[in-house]
Amino acid sequence: MTKKKSSGNGLMSSAGLMRYYEADKKAIHIGPKVVIATGVVIGLAILVLDASFGIWPLP
Repeated sequence: MTKKKSSGNGLMSSAGLMRYYEADKKAIHIGPKVVIATGVVIGLAILVLDASFGIWPLP
């Protein structure tokens, strides 16, 4: 039996569609901890600014 060589080009029937793992290499990756920490910092900054301008807590 002969072995077929796998060229790693994906499916030939994809007709030029992008392979997603190649596009994922170019994307910016942000970890979930960074997203949560950024949200907490922005939330605290909003509360501090509201308190400093006398808007929060409401009377």
